[in-house]
Amino acid sequence: MSSGFALPSIETVAPAVYFPPPAPPLDPQALPHTGMLHLNDAAGQASGHLTDAAGQLTDAAGHAAHQAADAALQVLGSLSGVLLVGRAALLGTRLLAAGAVRAAEEQRCLERRQRIAATVAEQWEAAAFAAVRVNARRHALLARVARARALDGPPGPPPHPDVPPPLTPVGARLADLRRELARAEQALHGAEQAQAAWEQRRLAARCRLDEDRDDDWQLALREGRERALRRFTAERTADAEAGRLPHPAADRPAPGPTDVREARRTGARILGELDPYAAPEAAGLAAQAVRDAVRRAAEDPRRARIHLTEARKFVRDANRQARETREAQERAALHHDFLVYETPEGAEDLAPAPDAVALLRRTLDEGVPLGPAERELVERRVTERVRALEALYVRERCAGAVAELARRFGGRAGLGRGAGQEVRLDWTPPGWDPGHWLRATLLDGRLSVATMYRGGPGERTPRQRALDDERCAEARTRLTELERITESLGLEVEFTVEHTEGALPGVPGENALMLDDLIDEAEQLADTYQDVLPRPARQRHADGGNRRTG
Repeated sequence: MSSGFALPSIETVAPAVYFPPPAPPLDPQALPHTGMLHLNDAAGQASGHLTDAAGQLTDAAGHAAHQAADAALQVLGSLSGVLLVGRAALLGTRLLAAGAVRAAEEQRCLERRQRIAATVAEQWEAAAFAAVRVNARRHALLARVARARALDGPPGPPPHPDVPPPLTPVGARLADLRRELARAEQALHGAEQAQAAWEQRRLAARCRLDEDRDDDWQLALREGRERALRRFTAERTADAEAGRLPHPAADRPAPGPTDVREARRTGARILGELDPYAAPEAAGLAAQAVRDAVRRAAEDPRRARIHLTEARKFVRDANRQARETREAQERAALHHDFLVYETPEGAEDLAPAPDAVALLRRTLDEGVPLGPAERELVERRVTERVRALEALYVRERCAGAVAELARRFGGRAGLGRGAGQEVRLDWTPPGWDPGHWLRATLLDGRLSVATMYRGGPGERTPRQRALDDERCAEARTRLTELERITESLGLEVEFTVEHTEGALPGVPGENALMLDDLIDEAEQLADTYQDVLPRPARQRHADGGNRRTG
């Protein structure tokens, strides 16, 4: 084998992956003839490319199952965190709510000190999705309150929502985030209920009859409002959203009212079923239909029944629109928060999306829904950013996989960058030096691995060609090992062999970041996270090397 390629894809997002620092500008005058510029900032690149903050490289295959206590101590990295937010932005509210349900179930498992079946990565995904859901609901609620404060008339300004700050999972431990989630959910639930009660009072001003001293009317309307508020509160739980049970159907049309009193009570029950967030205009239409029914009840019961049926339809349509508007607002908040995210200081910037952000800001500030073309633009910008983050994540994971190869089997590893976005990862297996090495190149989502020999193109002697073929045969085994490592790191990589004989000429980078630099930085990071990540055992080998044991 002289070369092979694979198209890496992400199966699970590992929790402790961090943003790499940006690459230095490419100086054409400094390029060696191979077209590769190696990066010299050992400390910075170690934190970027050895993405697991030291401890994850101790046993890359150990992600399959964890004790509950170990899972509770996990810390979320900056790149993992924003990638999870981006993936959440591509999902619907039901799947986000399902993540919240899973997070709660896993928390109960931790409290019982049980071994859980989910990996740490899956637990972090559930917790991050739950945090995204809470933040989106919070942002949408605050935006609705701000819009309501700009309105005049009864029942006065809405209550100030008592909600905690947005949840920030990055840098938090899993156990701590779960506790914050529980507190935030409880506070948000109360704030939403208070706002819904205010919204109901606003609707009540639209639902008055010509005279309002009818005790039966008031009692029936109040009972209906209480039922609607209880239903609204119950539907806002994660379990209800995840299950998305069918909403109760409107009452079947009752026999036509026989007198004005019965028409008033029936109309009050219908209006009481309005969703608290129903549009006041829709509530006004329903109330007018009830007024018409009451006016017709004495002289024409059949016409009164038609008006009440019309009122039921207005309420049903208003409730459906209210639910759709609420979900659209929360989705807009989620997309907005993701698109305005800025990478940590010193990390590689993400492409801005001012056109989509402006549309989302208008939706939240003014309550104007997005049109079809606008929704398509926003979703395209969200998808573009997620794809960029996934490419960056795959690059970091592949760099960690090459470093893990060297850690497990020895030899020297280095990394560098060519022109554009090309990333090159060199590894010299034990016994290959000085004439041969393996080079992995990652560009545009394609991972290529080639057997290299030191030198330029030209005729090779029979002995050299024989050694080339021997190294190529060994490389096939190395590819299998690389596939296993990348799989343990959460990537799906399956290599396709392109050429089966002959090595490729090249020159390894003279100033590439070496594995020893990676290990030194890893040990410094391990000191920082020593209460979170296990320390690897070390053994001294006969060649004098002091390497980790797998």
